[in-house]
Amino acid sequence: MPVERLMPSQEARDLIELTRDVADKVLAPKVNEYEKAEKYPEGVFPALGQAGLLSLPYPEEFGGGDQPYEVYLQVLEEIASRWAAVAVAVSVHSLSCFPLFTFGTDEQKARWLPDMLGGNTIGAYSLSEAQAGSDAAALSCKATATDGGYRINGSKAWITNGGKADFYNLFARTSDDGSRGISCLLVDKDTEGLSFGKPEEKMGLRAVPTASANYDDAFVPDERLIGQRGQGLPIAFSALDSGRLGIAAVAVGIAQGALDDAVAYAKERRAFGKRIIDHQGLGFVLADMAAAVDSARATYLDAARRRDAGVPYSRNASVAKLVATDAAMKVTTDAVQVFGGYGYTQDFPVERYMREAKITQIFEGTNQIQRLVIARQLAG
Repeated sequence: MPVERLMPSQEARDLIELTRDVADKVLAPKVNEYEKAEKYPEGVFPALGQAGLLSLPYPEEFGGGDQPYEVYLQVLEEIASRWAAVAVAVSVHSLSCFPLFTFGTDEQKARWLPDMLGGNTIGAYSLSEAQAGSDAAALSCKATATDGGYRINGSKAWITNGGKADFYNLFARTSDDGSRGISCLLVDKDTEGLSFGKPEEKMGLRAVPTASANYDDAFVPDERLIGQRGQGLPIAFSALDSGRLGIAAVAVGIAQGALDDAVAYAKERRAFGKRIIDHQGLGFVLADMAAAVDSARATYLDAARRRDAGVPYSRNASVAKLVATDAAMKVTTDAVQVFGGYGYTQDFPVERYMREAKITQIFEGTNQIQRLVIARQLAG
């Protein structure tokens, strides 16, 4: 059964129906084959772009969908319930447009945002490095000022859509001034000196590559500096507040998919003369799963509504990311249990849901980092 959503307008309700239609026709028929074969979903992102689903939270003047985050995240959840890897890439794309939209000059936005939001391109975010994940201030990839721009040398790691994206938000060190020595640059995929490593062999999200980027004296012109020099970490962290909401919505989508499959199976499977859903022990497991999904959805919607209202939401974003991703891990694990031995096989997608849920607890800031953010805000 489709999730019953309280949407803020008829336009938003129509958008959810459009998303479900596209997801059922474009994503659902391909997901199992492509994930097993680790095959990149060529054509999927253009199809989402043509439907207007790659630019929802940005203004129409730049080619966006002009939708509140409350609506965008529920669209993302619908996509994730069919194909989590694609939903993560859509979330990262939205995250990758944030620095330019929020910190770029009017000239920069007019020049690049329409292409970035037009539906024919997809972006990537390159903050982490092999030795600088949770500790982003420890990054060492260097951007050395030169005539007309910067020469980039070093590597970035864990880039969703690395090697496939059309543009990259690069956070690189422009001085040795610690956390104040990092800047943000908008890098084109065809930049000379930019290359990518072999995609990581991952537990889940296999159809969309995660790869490292290597910069070998790559030149990026001054005009591609986003914000002020040395402002990179504040830009990165402000973008991650929004990105964490995207991952929370993806996690809820994964959990909802697992719950739907578990309920359907429990209604069909019989044991001891009745449907297994009618056995109290299993019925209570499913009830707890449903409660976890509903609660997780409520946390990300609360944070999104705060964002839409223009009030502080950083702690709420961390709460949403923490609650939703932990819930997704628990719900997907319980879904495997509902299926019994079949849940441990690839005959049903619940084992894939469980593998996909795990990474949501790690990227966009591990859940330990989310607890740190929440604790620091409580401490004032």
